[in-house]
Amino acid sequence: MAAPSSPGESGSVLSGIGLALAAYLLFSLQDASVKWLVVDYATVQLMFMRSSVILIICFISGGPRLGLEALASPHLKTLALRALVLLSAWFCYYTAARHLQLAEMSTIYFSSPLIVAALAVPILGERVSPFRWCAIAIGFVGVLIACRPTHLHEPLAIGMALTAALLWAYAMILFRQIAPYIRTLVQMVISNGAFVIVCGVALPWVWKTPSLREFLLMVLIGVMGGAGQFLVTEGIKRTPASVIAPLEFSGLLWAFALGYLIWGDLSDVAVFIGAVLILIGGMMIIGAEWRASRRRASERRAALT
Repeated sequence: MAAPSSPGESGSVLSGIGLALAAYLLFSLQDASVKWLVVDYATVQLMFMRSSVILIICFISGGPRLGLEALASPHLKTLALRALVLLSAWFCYYTAARHLQLAEMSTIYFSSPLIVAALAVPILGERVSPFRWCAIAIGFVGVLIACRPTHLHEPLAIGMALTAALLWAYAMILFRQIAPYIRTLVQMVISNGAFVIVCGVALPWVWKTPSLREFLLMVLIGVMGGAGQFLVTEGIKRTPASVIAPLEFSGLLWAFALGYLIWGDLSDVAVFIGAVLILIGGMMIIGAEWRASRRRASERRAALT
């Protein structure tokens, strides 16, 4: 087994941040496309199409031996568990998309990076300073405001978005534990293979033949999802979980912009205030890590002189 790389060392933090930001832009475009289609198509069908396209891309990139490598992986059980958790998360999230605005569901869903940053301490042993805990608390207040507990207009959809956030956070923690030991394409094959199998079982009961335009959009969703998965996985390998997770907040900006451009959505004050607080918390964590990275780099240079 190869020795794991150490996130945050050898100048990897900045490259990990760049990869993650690109991934979350693609995920925002993917979510907007799914929200467009989920009105007329079952969530299971969209997830099946998305994962099938990603699998095809993986095998084109990695060759036929990729399947054997995935089946022989010593981390197969952990990755299979992660795949089932992710499947549940995506199902909840895309089902909620039928009833919530893109900006609204994205804001609620963004409790996930906060959960990851918090769980990184007891599970991964990452050190989180009091300043970061303060930033996480600010973000959670933003999530509570965005959920509008005194005015739940779509309680089931909001609950599903929150459930998706919790499941996604757990999946991120699971993968972060083994990410340095496994190739990105292998984990993508295992995850999306599980999606295709589970969704394929239910597909005969929900299938609706799409038009050519809608079929091409489904394919595009898979391309964006696959590229996003690859980029965010590579980012996770280079950067600590408590740093990479808050970068997902950049998707909030895209969600508000895309929601307005595509559907003309104008979010109410609660969602806007919640999003602002979440962004503030995320930027505080990113700023703290940037300063810590510079300090570590300075200490390494001093040790070499």
